[in-house]
Amino acid sequence: MTIAAPAAAPVGPALTVVDVNRILGPLPNDDVPSRDEDGLVKELERLRIDTACVAHSHAVYGDPRDGNARLGRIADERLRPVPVLVPGPLGTGDWTGGGAPLVRLCPDRHGWAATGPYALGLTAALSLAGVTMLLDWGAVTAADVDLLAGTRPRLRIVLTGTGYRGLRELTELLDTHELLHVDTSTLAGHRQVEWFAQRYGAHRVLFGTGAPVSDDAGPRHLLDTLDLPAHDTSLIAGANALRLLGGGA
Repeated sequence: MTIAAPAAAPVGPALTVVDVNRILGPLPNDDVPSRDEDGLVKELERLRIDTACVAHSHAVYGDPRDGNARLGRIADERLRPVPVLVPGPLGTGDWTGGGAPLVRLCPDRHGWAATGPYALGLTAALSLAGVTMLLDWGAVTAADVDLLAGTRPRLRIVLTGTGYRGLRELTELLDTHELLHVDTSTLAGHRQVEWFAQRYGAHRVLFGTGAPVSDDAGPRHLLDTLDLPAHDTSLIAGANALRLLGGGA
């Protein structure tokens, strides 16, 4: 008996995939391929990710100034530097992104108040400069996000590391503030990405993995199986990130 070969899956247009939430460099307690630039690029190629927005691990877990300086040594154009900013006189200086369209804030790790006077000054500058910021949901409270988004209505915030545990607070914020976005790094529940896209619009959901701290293969596989129109999937995969990186609303 001859067993027929399975029919080939339909091939659609190739997605441009941009990981908006990635770390380059060694981790404090793990040996990861992305400890250096070559290792990270190989990981991206293996998972068919075209571009990654990368903060350096030294900036996230150590001295932000040292880590940000290391971003200047990146040679591969597929890696887009994301400086980590710290406000105030003991911070990273007058960055307003340093020309970068995307920055990362880690108030919990670097010991500053997300809605303190220095932070409000920094976020006002980012808003005026049209810079988008990544903010980890676990590093702030819903009240912090509400105050930042409410007093900086032009500020684009991408909340990372969200999930079902904070869903009630998160939906209230997303209902209220149009320029709040979420990434997909922890939206691993059944049809979570589809739910966000259908309720708030696919233009507010960005592909992000959080790798190597969290898994990258899962969110990448999810892109290939989303039950959404092709246009919405394209927005989530990379078009939204490219729009924000280009300074669009």
